[in-house]
Amino acid sequence: MTIKIKVEELTHKYPDGTQALNGADLDVREGEFLAILGANGSGKTTLLKHLNGLLKPVSGSVVLDNKALNVFTPGDVFRKVGMVFQDPNDQLIAPTVEEDVAFGPTNLGLSYDEIMSRVNTALDLVKMKEFAKKAIHALSYGQSKRICIAGILAMEPEIIILDEPTSGLDPDGVKTVMKILNDLNKKQGITIILATNSVDLVPVHMDRVAIMDKGIVVQEGTPERIFTGSEKLNSLKLELPQIAQLMEVLRDKERLPIDLLPLTIGQARQELVHLFNNENNVRHASSIL
Repeated sequence: MTIKIKVEELTHKYPDGTQALNGADLDVREGEFLAILGANGSGKTTLLKHLNGLLKPVSGSVVLDNKALNVFTPGDVFRKVGMVFQDPNDQLIAPTVEEDVAFGPTNLGLSYDEIMSRVNTALDLVKMKEFAKKAIHALSYGQSKRICIAGILAMEPEIIILDEPTSGLDPDGVKTVMKILNDLNKKQGITIILATNSVDLVPVHMDRVAIMDKGIVVQEGTPERIFTGSEKLNSLKLELPQIAQLMEVLRDKERLPIDLLPLTIGQARQELVHLFNNENNVRHASSIL
């Protein structure tokens, strides 16, 4: 699979002396949905801001499409890599939804017709087309997050980076945002990088996981490879998805013969039904004998 972004030995220190990245390495593959996990202060947000040039590394490199990021103009980078911030107030700047989503394409010098076409398409993709004329201040928190995504989509990026996009949302809001992101990834082919502390979202939606700790990536792999047990995760101030926690207890405390931890409700259901059927078969065979 093609590598879209390659991070090598990336370091960053803030002016106050905080060493946020300590030689981080990461490959981002074309078309994947990548989760970045890590406790607060692990370097997730700092790493994300390097991926589209918002921050410059002290040392190390970020390579985009086999070219060093610093050889691109800022405009070229923003066309390829868009970032959605955790707080919508850091991103929404115009009086109305339509004007805000149009801001990026307008700065590209596009024609009015092309701008409006992009705005309408972006709003349609985030299910907010009927809100085009609405004032930004009148939006709910969840709606504001979706407009932030629309503003990035209007730039027609190949990669979208999101910092905690579901934080502060109710369950329905989380479901809506994740459905939008999944559609963008699977149907539109957009590569998505999402930093989150919500481990339960990862096995349901993401292809691959990178865990950060103390400014470096300490683990990478599929959710099945990463979520094999709680001990290592706990040392990184993370935990298993809730259903996996339950299944781990059933395995370790109740001695159920579970080899691999199910990570979703569907997987757990299949595992328990299989165990139940096997137990019934054993009892039936014993009664016959």
